[in-house]
Amino acid sequence: MWARLLVGLGGSGLGFRAFRDGLLRVAGAGCAGRRQQQRQASAAEPSLKKTPLFDFHRENGGKMVEFAGWSMPVQYKDSHIASHVHTREHCSIFDVSHMLQTKVHGKDRVKFMESLVVADIAELKDNQGILSLFTNEKGGIIDDLIVTKTDCGYLYIVSNAGCADKDSAHMKARLAEFRAAGLDVDLEFLDEALIAVQGPTMSHVLQEGLKEDLGKLSFMTSTLATVFGVPGCRVTRCGYTGEDGVEISVPQSRVVELTEKLMANREVKLAGLGARDSLRLEAGLCLYGSDIDETTTPVEAALVWTIGKRRRQTKDFPGADIVIPQIKSKTARKRVGLVSTGPPVRQHTPVLSPDGKVIGKVTSGCPSPCLKKNIAMAYVDAAFAKNETALQVEVRKKAVPATVSKMPFVPTNYFYG
Repeated sequence: MWARLLVGLGGSGLGFRAFRDGLLRVAGAGCAGRRQQQRQASAAEPSLKKTPLFDFHRENGGKMVEFAGWSMPVQYKDSHIASHVHTREHCSIFDVSHMLQTKVHGKDRVKFMESLVVADIAELKDNQGILSLFTNEKGGIIDDLIVTKTDCGYLYIVSNAGCADKDSAHMKARLAEFRAAGLDVDLEFLDEALIAVQGPTMSHVLQEGLKEDLGKLSFMTSTLATVFGVPGCRVTRCGYTGEDGVEISVPQSRVVELTEKLMANREVKLAGLGARDSLRLEAGLCLYGSDIDETTTPVEAALVWTIGKRRRQTKDFPGADIVIPQIKSKTARKRVGLVSTGPPVRQHTPVLSPDGKVIGKVTSGCPSPCLKKNIAMAYVDAAFAKNETALQVEVRKKAVPATVSKMPFVPTNYFYG
């Protein structure tokens, strides 16, 4: 199917070469406020941090680039498009060891976390996770993160690499306040590696190395397990591609071994940042620093669903006095999806009304391998945010037709049991 899709691009209005080149340019997309150009990373750049899989990436043809202060693979021997397609059809491994992993201990751990985020952590069942947001007193988004309430007496947190210093400082400052008040809470920042195994055949691949039944591990739930003989792994059914998948937190000393065992299955290939970015955009998932940041509120970002119902009533999360009224009164702008044909739409591209007035700007954009169209996220004036609204985007000083689209652009395949 995908071979026919890619061959078919040659006869489309988009054109295979333009489509391919557009995706390759997207491969260098940054995040977390680091919109600087990515540059080739080498062993001669000691300032860049390296994950435990750094040498493994290079040995397997990884093209290394700077990403949020880390040397990370943007792609491998296969092209960015081929990796994207493989993930949608089969199974890919992404190195996400650069992300910040944290444990929150103590009997007041839930109260501590709820003082920082918008989610209702108290209502979570054991080993259930939730996507949430750190917010500031103005309602801006400091970062997005996943919080898991484990049955081991701690909360397990995964947040963005580009915000690691900011997030850790933010949590440490609140920790000092809690301890000064005599509350029982502590933080543990982990040195574990983290890999994401994503794609429709993930369950088949991973089940071979697990005694636990993956059929009982639904989306956004987590368990401790021995994976292909590697003990002490935390397996969480989640990911950033829109496909069924897991993220596996694994001891650094065993991550190469685990990755090699997973890759012994012919279904599995390595994938890099380029594919990760286009996959997450097709799935309608935000990239911190591009689609959300400290100048955007959860309401503007169309992330109201992350705010727990009880938290809306208690109004006790940072910025609640600003965010809660926005839910009822609406906001001046809103994050939307856009679909267009012709030249690819890039970050900062102006969005125009039908009569040519600037009404917003694009925050993320790329050609979609699945749809054979350009897709993008943008913030536009609220009056133009309704799905199917005809707009324009200004590409190379020319107005190109675009349509507001429901997200995700490509249906997600999360496993709910």
